[in-house]
Amino acid sequence: MTYTVGMYLADRLAQIGLKHHFAVAGDYNLVLLDQLLTNKDMQQIYCCNELNCGFSAEGYARAHGAAAAVVTFSVGAISAMNAIGGAYAENLPVILISGSPNSNDYGSGHILHHTIGSTDYGYQMEMVKHVTCAAESITDAASAPAKIDHVIRTALRESKPAYLEIACNVSAQECPRPGPVSSLLSEPAPDKTSLDAAVAAAVKLIEGAENTVILVGSKLRAARAQAEAEKLADKLECAVTIMAAAKGFFPEDHAGFRGLYWGEVSSPGTQELVEKADAIICLAPVFNDYSTVGWTAWPKGDKVLLAEPNRVTIKGQTFEGFALRDFLTALAAKAPARPASAKASSHTPTAFPKADARAPLTNDEMARQINAMLTSDTTLVAETGDSWFNAMRMTLPRGARVELEMQWGHIGWSVPSSFGNAMGSQDRQHVVMVGDGSFQLTAQEVAQMVRYELPVIIFLVNNRGYVIEIAIHDGPYNYIKNWDYAGLMEVFNAGEGHGLGLHATTAEELEDAIKKAQANRRGPTIIECKIDRQDCTDTLVQWGKKVASANSRKPQAV
Repeated sequence: MTYTVGMYLADRLAQIGLKHHFAVAGDYNLVLLDQLLTNKDMQQIYCCNELNCGFSAEGYARAHGAAAAVVTFSVGAISAMNAIGGAYAENLPVILISGSPNSNDYGSGHILHHTIGSTDYGYQMEMVKHVTCAAESITDAASAPAKIDHVIRTALRESKPAYLEIACNVSAQECPRPGPVSSLLSEPAPDKTSLDAAVAAAVKLIEGAENTVILVGSKLRAARAQAEAEKLADKLECAVTIMAAAKGFFPEDHAGFRGLYWGEVSSPGTQELVEKADAIICLAPVFNDYSTVGWTAWPKGDKVLLAEPNRVTIKGQTFEGFALRDFLTALAAKAPARPASAKASSHTPTAFPKADARAPLTNDEMARQINAMLTSDTTLVAETGDSWFNAMRMTLPRGARVELEMQWGHIGWSVPSSFGNAMGSQDRQHVVMVGDGSFQLTAQEVAQMVRYELPVIIFLVNNRGYVIEIAIHDGPYNYIKNWDYAGLMEVFNAGEGHGLGLHATTAEELEDAIKKAQANRRGPTIIECKIDRQDCTDTLVQWGKKVASANSRKPQAV
């Protein structure tokens, strides 16, 4: 059998550990899909549309460390770019692969279908460069190995998405076989001089501070530094807090864990703990308008040690040339113990009072019952909206994971992302919290959960509107047409699937629905939770007002 460009790509994807890749067929990628199918170490997983394909790959990358999505030119790739933008914002190495026009058409002056009607097909490459860390177009077999390797290597090193464009008549052309994958996975050695200087500056800051606090940020996982962060916390013995988008990135059973820092909507006592500290070690944070509650909770000044994935800043001086985990390991070896902040504070998990069995279902009771389901093997996916704030209230067993999309904030993200996540970690229990408005954007991918018999449990909050937008800025555009969401499962089953649709209007009905969902191991379950529109977390309302205030600032005078 002739070894081809498509086979080279397939082998490289399998070598970096992918067991699956996601795809939507189109006439520019059909031969490539055939070539990818020759690799028996990977399964080709199909999605309903390219947006969902991108988000499914994004979810797979969360579970599996990297992912690939294969789409067609222009009509497919431009749709997928929305999800790739999300992967870029959320620091996830997704390889977007697009079929492209026949190599003979480049420069020919031909106008082709699936294009904008221009004879220059380079517009897609120009667009995708803004949401990827590397992008290559392959129009000849000879250059394919180097370009494929460059894209994959860069995505893995930077924890960002990357892009490959392969001409439809090139994917089946003869190509050399790849060598060992170590060249893609190896990392440069750290700059010891810079690392030692950064550690010395950090130790000096900590030695001069009695009340030291660690603040864990959302890029910690992408930096592959979670274990090192915990070891540093063990050494410092100080209080450890998390930012909202880092929920689950630090174990909540750790002796130093003191809850969520999120400005006015922090865990009780945590805002004062962080803001009165004389040294704040910020580990891979993202300070945006959401995480700072409309710019009201942004630690700054000389007391802040800002440790980013590839840079450390201390008292106005930056240090580079090493990875975050190298810095944390070196700092843990030399840092002094600073237990004062932990001794002077405590953390009390949220207590959810149990509702009367036949009382109308409330947001608090729904959150209580979901929290009771969580185990060390659970992945909880929380959609944009009040699901964020419910997730923040929950107590996580060690090993439980929470997936959020707080930087990109695309409503509807959770359904396809949880599909990809479940495909990439089938040994875990997958639970989704999603609102009705968000669900309507990407509902089709539940059909793929049925197709692949993934037992994802979806708690669909039916409160007839975009409640997060109502909290930020109300208007008639925040109210939607109601669906029979649980009833959709019969549509997706089409007489052959094992999906289950259930309604819950009381605490008793929800408890029964959860038992049925946990017993359904051959497909997804939608539990439609009917809750009053006004029934949301107080923190959503508080946070929404602050974000609305930031959004409504008047233009500065010229």
